[in-house]
Amino acid sequence: MSGIAQAFAKGKAFLPFLTCGDPDLSTTAEIVRACAEAGADLIELGIPFSDPTAEGPVIQAANVRALSGGVTTDRIFDMVREIRQNVAVPLVFMTYANVVFSYGTERFADRAADIGMDGLILPDVPFEEKGEFAPAFAQRGLDFISLIAPTSQGRIAAIAREAQGFVYCVSSLGVTGERSSITTDIGSMVRLVHEVNPGIPCAVGFGISTPDQAAAMAKQADGVIVGSAIVKLCAQYGRAAVSPVRDYVAEMKAAVRRVG
Repeated sequence: MSGIAQAFAKGKAFLPFLTCGDPDLSTTAEIVRACAEAGADLIELGIPFSDPTAEGPVIQAANVRALSGGVTTDRIFDMVREIRQNVAVPLVFMTYANVVFSYGTERFADRAADIGMDGLILPDVPFEEKGEFAPAFAQRGLDFISLIAPTSQGRIAAIAREAQGFVYCVSSLGVTGERSSITTDIGSMVRLVHEVNPGIPCAVGFGISTPDQAAAMAKQADGVIVGSAIVKLCAQYGRAAVSPVRDYVAEMKAAVRRVG
């Protein structure tokens, strides 16, 4: 069983997202450890990019802070190598095509596999263009994770058929960020994925920030992803964010666990 499959093997999963290097990489490493201790089932690590088109203002600002602080892809790889010494939770990079392309796709995949990553999410790469990246990662045992959105209806079956790791279900149109309510029919999206590919888990992200929202989404999917609410805590507390993030992740994991 792959690392990502293990994340979903014990019931509903909680997947926090962090922007690496915000406020700095040593704090990011501490927060990763804290998230694992608080019950996170899989952790998404964002590699900062100067033009993160899928992100709302909270994560965009985190990207700017991290890049201004001198974070590089190589320094993030070094951080992951360090935390892999005592963190066994599956880890997935989330970044943009240009970051991987400019680093060199084969070289990036080699380094990611070498340091113990489990997969990659590139939100700006359409399903139809994943062939430029996915094979390099598959050859090294890393999953290239696909996204589906409310606008994907005609393509969900095709995406699900070739899905690896898990399917990232985008709950809302637009960019990342907290929302007061989520009106998308997530259940129908998830059912279609499971009909086509019964073994692939579906995790819902974009707009989830409260335990009640997490529980509601967990009733309809296999996992819940939260990014902006955690990144906001990092912005608010800076190097003192470890404890607040740990408490928040524990609270959200408890909400998801109550569902199943």
